[in-house]
Amino acid sequence: MRKGSIAASLFWLSAGWLVLALVATGFLLTDLYSRALDTSLSQTLEFHVESLTGALLEAGDPVSPDIALTDPRFDRPRSGWYWAIRDANGTLYNLSTSVVGIDLPVVTGPPDVLGRRTAVMDDVFGTRMRVVERAVTVAPTTYHIVVTGNLSEILELVDDFRGQAFIVLGAVCVMLAVMSFIVARFALRPISRLSKAIENVRSGDTGVVAGTYPREIAPLAEEVNELLRSNAQIIERARNQVGNLAHGLKTPIAVLRNEAGARKGALADVVLAESDKMSTMVATYLERARLAARTSVVGKRADATMVMLRLTRVMSKIHPDVTVAFQRPDASLPWFRGDEADLEEMAGNLLDNACKWSKGQVGVRLDAERGDTGTILLIRIDDNGPGLTEEDAQKVLRRGVRLDEKTPGSGLGLDIVKELVDVYGGSLELKRSALGGLLVELRLPTARLGSMAKPVAS
Repeated sequence: MRKGSIAASLFWLSAGWLVLALVATGFLLTDLYSRALDTSLSQTLEFHVESLTGALLEAGDPVSPDIALTDPRFDRPRSGWYWAIRDANGTLYNLSTSVVGIDLPVVTGPPDVLGRRTAVMDDVFGTRMRVVERAVTVAPTTYHIVVTGNLSEILELVDDFRGQAFIVLGAVCVMLAVMSFIVARFALRPISRLSKAIENVRSGDTGVVAGTYPREIAPLAEEVNELLRSNAQIIERARNQVGNLAHGLKTPIAVLRNEAGARKGALADVVLAESDKMSTMVATYLERARLAARTSVVGKRADATMVMLRLTRVMSKIHPDVTVAFQRPDASLPWFRGDEADLEEMAGNLLDNACKWSKGQVGVRLDAERGDTGTILLIRIDDNGPGLTEEDAQKVLRRGVRLDEKTPGSGLGLDIVKELVDVYGGSLELKRSALGGLLVELRLPTARLGSMAKPVAS
């Protein structure tokens, strides 16, 4: 049910949007800069056209040496800055020093309201130019004044500006991305604290979700606490109801047994037998309710190493002819997440069965195993007894099934273990042991390592 991190999603979403926005900004700034330079060039050329027009009208003669521009760029050949005065037939009357070995292009198209034409063309040297042309009439002849400016220089400036703009915007993007990452981490820190508080409840460090949270997630913490309180109330109420039912049934069953025991005959035998079955069922379901209620309460944990060491010592006294070898785990072994009495009941039943069926040798090991839902506590108990076939291994997990009536017991031990394992969401497997007998693998949920764990005496 887990998906990607919210912080990572926010970071990549904001980073992607920043890149897109800054790239668009870079192109927009470049386009604005290009338009500004082109407008400035057009205005400069129009100024030169007006200057030449005024000089022509003042001189009255297109070949007059007084018609000139002071801009030194018009004196440099191949500069892209040219001017010329010609008539409608293309006859040149005057031109700039820079017009050497080239023919100025003719601008076509309709003129504007001021009689000017403008266009973008290339000269014979491959230089891109902005061309402005204006018609001026000095009776009886109409002259065309053509002025060009170097547009390639502007395009180079635009390219340089684009490169510098993207370098600056790239640096801004990196800084904003870092800021987005920091903001996402700080903004989601209360969620991490809430997750930590819930984990503390689940691991048994505290009974409620503690802490102060922003108003966006504070209702969630309050709802979790309310759920914990409601769960405890439901469990307590169910436990009381089951207890009341059991106590209510005990008296009628006891009366039936007493009356049946005081009489003789087939009917009395049937009543007595059925009364015994009812007593067993009531006791069994009482035990189930007790286990379900106890394991449903969060906030409990137990040191599996301590429990197993205690059980091996007890079993060594109960079965003095059996050697129980306990392989001590290291200190990093996680604790069992649940009630210590439940762990003793599960492991004790399994260890007792191993001692009963073994030929004098039983091994106990504790390990931590990585599972789909996190770390799992693995308890292995094996013996050198006769073992079980795969079919028999399935049978013994059923309620009351016994493969050998000579061995003392009711046959309910493994079934109780299986029921507890199911309640805790663990698993129980019966396999062939390397010692030749049965290997039991019990997998149970874990809590964090106990902070107040005491060293186990050897």
